[in-house]
Amino acid sequence: MTQPALAIAPELLSSELAATLLQGAITTGAGALCAHLYTRYKRPWFGWFAVAWGVYVLRLLCILSFLLTTQRVWLYWHQVTTGWTALVLLWSALVFLREPAPRLRYLLFALFPPLWSYVAIYQLDLFIWAALPAVLFLSGATMWTGWVFWRHHRVVSSPGARLLAVSFFLWGLHHLDYPFLRAQGAWTPWGYYLDICFELLVASGLVLLVLDDLGRGVRALSALSGDLQRRDVLADPTDLLLSRPLTLPGVRGSAVFMFEGDEARGRYLRGAGSCAAWANTTPQADVGEALARMRLTRRPQVVSATSDVPFVAALPVMAANRLVGALVMASDVRNPFTALDDDFLLALGQQVGAALEQFELDRQLVARTAALEQLSTRMVRQHEDERRRLSRELHDETAQVFSAVKMQLEALRGALVPTAVARLDRLLALVDQGIASIRQVTSDLRPSLLDDLGLMPALRSLITEFAERSDMRVDLTAPDRVPPLPLDADLALFRALQEALSNVARHAAATMITVSIEVRDRGVIVSVRDNGRGFPRGRDGSVGEPEGRMGITGMRERLLAVGGHVQLQNSSDGGAMVIMTVPLSVERAA
Repeated sequence: MTQPALAIAPELLSSELAATLLQGAITTGAGALCAHLYTRYKRPWFGWFAVAWGVYVLRLLCILSFLLTTQRVWLYWHQVTTGWTALVLLWSALVFLREPAPRLRYLLFALFPPLWSYVAIYQLDLFIWAALPAVLFLSGATMWTGWVFWRHHRVVSSPGARLLAVSFFLWGLHHLDYPFLRAQGAWTPWGYYLDICFELLVASGLVLLVLDDLGRGVRALSALSGDLQRRDVLADPTDLLLSRPLTLPGVRGSAVFMFEGDEARGRYLRGAGSCAAWANTTPQADVGEALARMRLTRRPQVVSATSDVPFVAALPVMAANRLVGALVMASDVRNPFTALDDDFLLALGQQVGAALEQFELDRQLVARTAALEQLSTRMVRQHEDERRRLSRELHDETAQVFSAVKMQLEALRGALVPTAVARLDRLLALVDQGIASIRQVTSDLRPSLLDDLGLMPALRSLITEFAERSDMRVDLTAPDRVPPLPLDADLALFRALQEALSNVARHAAATMITVSIEVRDRGVIVSVRDNGRGFPRGRDGSVGEPEGRMGITGMRERLLAVGGHVQLQNSSDGGAMVIMTVPLSVERAA
């Protein structure tokens, strides 16, 4: 920040004018850059940097006016604007670090440049006493600015903040050469060029700071999105939501705050890091006020200097365009993303809200599915109970009535005339047909072999009867017996095999069936394989039953009711395979 001497050699005037114009153009560009960053990201420190460069341009205009007129008043205002530029740059850095509240005593620092410049220009004749306090003030303010950015770099390890810190520190050292070199014209115009280099370094540091924040923000969102996609559907995403902010530089803790209905009050749902103890507690007064402001404005809020941590930032958590809570981050820096605008932080909060909403929907879906499974199990059991009751009534009552009728008809044989015996035989044949029909119905309603002999004889009988009725070859591979199965599992397996064989006969156009029964640690596995046309494939390549046929669905419901499941496969050499599995009993599995 060069101060021209009162007497300038003519041969240096033109070069100093050119250097001043060049620095003015570059400074204007730096101010325009900061103004653009302020307009884009709405961060106040960018606005203050734009103001600082604007004051710097006024300083250069004062230099030009002094060079052209050699009037002492322009030298005075050059000294004043030089000091004010350093103060505004320092204020920009402080706003970046902590955003302190403006106080009246801060104006005392702003009064030093005009007061001391008046004394130095108009009252003192000894140059060293006139220049030394102003140079120390200027160098100290500039180095202080560098220290602010270095402090931020130590917390978050930011390359942009490091470059800014080094630039301002070296610029402060450069100011110290003024009484010995630049005031004597030794650095003209090289002092201007060195100032231009420092301005370019500061502008580069600001751009690097923005780029670093953009990269960190994108990485945080991507990582959070990846964590939520990889998580178990039934796992609570709150732990993931809380752990991801802890990876941000300077963040010491995080917590999820949820509002209670439409009320402004609420509680912390859970915390992590230094906020782990906040779970199931209400916010402190200052944080509560910030959350209340956030509820009204729906914009991120920051509280400074709380009792536990230096800063607490609250990001709105939205679900279905409704504010439901906040992601609260306790940090050593004012904002985890210093340069990013509120829209990005709102997007982060919306992703958190969407994850919480999706988890709630998943939880409700799981609960609803479990309720439907219980209902399906109850309905299947009631259905089997009703079939068992009807089978018993037909066997014990209707069949016995037919048997009694047959006995009565047989008793009439001796009293009938010979011409009526043939009619009696026809009646007895009809009765026998009715009794056989009732027995078939009772067997379909409840296979008696299952109750009398057990699962394996019942399955063998089912396969034999099917082979006789369908004229298909059926090969069976099975053990002599199977371990005990859970309640109703034997009936479910019998019905599933019955349905699988019926489906092959109706739809597969097969000539041979292979039935395999195996006992493994996980349960009893029954597979039915045919050499027919196979299952149809959907658009995604998966196999399934054609629309309008509920056989496989019924099998699934029956087996699901006893803890089993059904798998459908197509063989590589043609045909289809149905694999039915039921678990072993609890005693056996243990």
